[in-house]
Amino acid sequence: MNYMIHEETMTPRESPRQAELWAGIKSELPIALGVIPFGLIYGVIALAAGLTPAQAQAMSAIVFAGSAQFIGAELMGAGAPLPVLWLTTFVVNVRHVLYSAQLGPDLQHLSRGWRFLLAYLLTDEAYATTAVHYANKEIALTHKHWFYLGAGLMLWLTWQTSTAVGVFLGAEIPASWGLDFALALTFIGIVVPLLTTRPMLAAAVVAGVTAVLAHGLPYNLGLVLAGLAGIWVGVWMERQNS
Repeated sequence: MNYMIHEETMTPRESPRQAELWAGIKSELPIALGVIPFGLIYGVIALAAGLTPAQAQAMSAIVFAGSAQFIGAELMGAGAPLPVLWLTTFVVNVRHVLYSAQLGPDLQHLSRGWRFLLAYLLTDEAYATTAVHYANKEIALTHKHWFYLGAGLMLWLTWQTSTAVGVFLGAEIPASWGLDFALALTFIGIVVPLLTTRPMLAAAVVAGVTAVLAHGLPYNLGLVLAGLAGIWVGVWMERQNS
């Protein structure tokens, strides 16, 4: 997808930062549709794990990381030890370090407040469209962060709203709807367009195969193993090619 902003496409009253902001919002609209059922399911799972409605919503506002929230809620419900909970959610979210490493150089000119805000809004979905936008070096950095802000805010609003609906409806959402499959579809849609190099493809394949083979491990440790295996393979292949 191409998210280039051309001056001739802006309305007479629209400033460059407004154009970037709206472009970021529009870039997330298709992905946001896939996030809605994800948020609904999280709300149901959080309540089933023993969290109060306020705690479930607070986790969405503070943590704002869907996969970590899913796994964290499930581990809490299973009575997992705190070290397992901490390690699992850390490994699941370590991918954000890689996202930051790629986007960081283009954000260094911003104030600390801007960087803190954008770091909070960093998600898989926001990264996917923002990385594509930042890869276009024909667009000056001056207003590019407004695209990131628009993408991040769109995802934040969608996630908070869908979580609240899931918490409100609770167990009234029928299992026959199969909303849990939307999670897999959303991540497939995000990941596949980004697999543009052999190391990235190898990391995805190894992580996927490992996750399937280690699915039976307790406390979702199979996901931890899959994440570590994928990262190791990706880094190793990058070093071989350098």
